[in-house]
Amino acid sequence: MGKLSDVQLRNWIKAGKPVAVADGDGLTFTLSAKGTAAWTLRYRTAGKRKELTLGRYPDISLTKAREIAAEKRVDVQQGIDPAAEKRKAEHAAANAWTFRKLAEDYFEKVADRLADNTIKGRAQQLRDYVHPKIGNIAAADVSPVEIVAIVEAASVKSLHVARLVLIAIKEVFAHGIARHVVTQNPCVHITAKAIIGGRPDQRERVMLSDVEIAELFKALPNISRPNALMVRILLATGTRIGELVQAEWKDVNFDAAEWTIPVEHSKTKKAFTVPLPSMVAGWFAELQAMAFGSRYVLPIRTRNQGAEGDASMEPTTLNAALDNLATTLGDKCRRFTPHDLRSTCRSHLGMLGVDVLIAERCLNHSLGGLVAVYDKGDYMTERRRALELWAAKLATIEAGAAFNVVPLRRA
Repeated sequence: MGKLSDVQLRNWIKAGKPVAVADGDGLTFTLSAKGTAAWTLRYRTAGKRKELTLGRYPDISLTKAREIAAEKRVDVQQGIDPAAEKRKAEHAAANAWTFRKLAEDYFEKVADRLADNTIKGRAQQLRDYVHPKIGNIAAADVSPVEIVAIVEAASVKSLHVARLVLIAIKEVFAHGIARHVVTQNPCVHITAKAIIGGRPDQRERVMLSDVEIAELFKALPNISRPNALMVRILLATGTRIGELVQAEWKDVNFDAAEWTIPVEHSKTKKAFTVPLPSMVAGWFAELQAMAFGSRYVLPIRTRNQGAEGDASMEPTTLNAALDNLATTLGDKCRRFTPHDLRSTCRSHLGMLGVDVLIAERCLNHSLGGLVAVYDKGDYMTERRRALELWAAKLATIEAGAAFNVVPLRRA
């Protein structure tokens, strides 16, 4: 033992020539042709020669290498193969349940009981705010402090998003406990209120007036044409943004002037067919010409730049466009969200004299009470007439004649 010295090691490294020199009792110093210096322990177990890499020099000094080698030799004397144990540890680490892996398993298991929009939203929240911080950390090692930091960082962009991020993390860990991957949920004593304060007062839905809609139409050329068409379609049909961004061309029937929202994209978990006034069908046709062969009505924008893959646009794309639009509109129109366009559609249908039941069915609202039990009508004819009436008013507003027209209610 103790044949080597630090001076020798430094000289060999300076010379740069490959060497393999024993320090004694199996401990060997090696220097590769590429200049990598390391410690290796050679030993015998069960009658076989084995070799274990202890680490690099000078990260592991000569003195430390001798200490580690002595510990491993004790293991060998007790019938433990240190090289085999190291392989087991490396394998366990490679297959450990990281937070990212646990999240993937969560989405796989809940896919049949959560709405597509919920799954898509949570996946996006984890991707943007959580995985960059703790995605590669073992789920069992994630601390409450790390989760609080993630929620605080998300709150800088949006308090609402921060709450959703915390909900997503809690759901993943609850799944981990049920699966016995983790033994405790680090979110259990964390609340959004403690981190970012209480919820703000419920925002009242905006119903855009005729004047505001007119100003909106004037400002639409300031955003991209696909975004402008999204705004028009949402306003004219009263559909949800998640239903539109996930729409596929196979669900749009131009001959019948209909767009079917399939079960997997419908909030009510029932397929729903939207009648398309000729003006709205024309907007869909314009989007089809800009879809670059995608199966989606609104594909990701990189598709027209030759990017591989086919995916639908994210709802956040329109949200960003509406922020830009609000800046352009200034005080000519109140700030509104995609859902406010839905609210505007519903309010104006009522003002046009459309029956409450028909107006609610136009928006695919679930009808409660006895109505839901006994009334199974689709009312396609009545809904088509209602949306055509609304489309006609929108066309009149855009043409600038809306304020000289008094709509006649049905008798």
